[in-house]
Amino acid sequence: MKDGLFITFEGADGCGKTTQITLLNEYFNKAGKKTLLTREPGAGILGAKIRELLLNYDGEVSPNCESFLFLADRAQHVEGMIKPALEEGTIVLCDRYTDSTLAYQGYGRELDMERIKYLNNLATSGLKPDLTIVFDVDIETSLSRVGGSKDRMESAGVDFFNRVRRGYLEIAKQEPDRVKIIDSSDTIENVHRKVIELVENL
Repeated sequence: MKDGLFITFEGADGCGKTTQITLLNEYFNKAGKKTLLTREPGAGILGAKIRELLLNYDGEVSPNCESFLFLADRAQHVEGMIKPALEEGTIVLCDRYTDSTLAYQGYGRELDMERIKYLNNLATSGLKPDLTIVFDVDIETSLSRVGGSKDRMESAGVDFFNRVRRGYLEIAKQEPDRVKIIDSSDTIENVHRKVIELVENL
């Protein structure tokens, strides 16, 4: 189906993935490559409205409701932006994708993993990244990088984020060909160099 390249960036909040995805986008643009830099949740007009609900809703949100909102955002994102871009031969760089739901709602919220995998597959029509890079850093460092002003997800607490981190590491063990771990406690320049090495191996 796809002629382009699909790369996703994952990790706990404050891991540095947003900085690294921006640097990789610049790297491709300098090489004359066509890219789509996007994110989840919040791509497009509908996605932006869903993101506002997910991150800033001032009230209780059940774990199941949270999961379905992320999945609704993803279904719209895949059909409306990612698939068309890949079919045109574009390099799609996505800040969070299906592994975020597994790590945050599966491991973090402790929901049923097999159900999340099924729903992820349904929302994406089975579209998987060619490469997923997980930026791993200890939870104390990631939370300190987030700072004092935290959204609803960032305020979930240390135990939650420890489960999320363990989740990402477990996902990488389960799919070592697709999912690669980078220690993001290193300098921005060194981390970027490692990202380029992984991309060039594709």
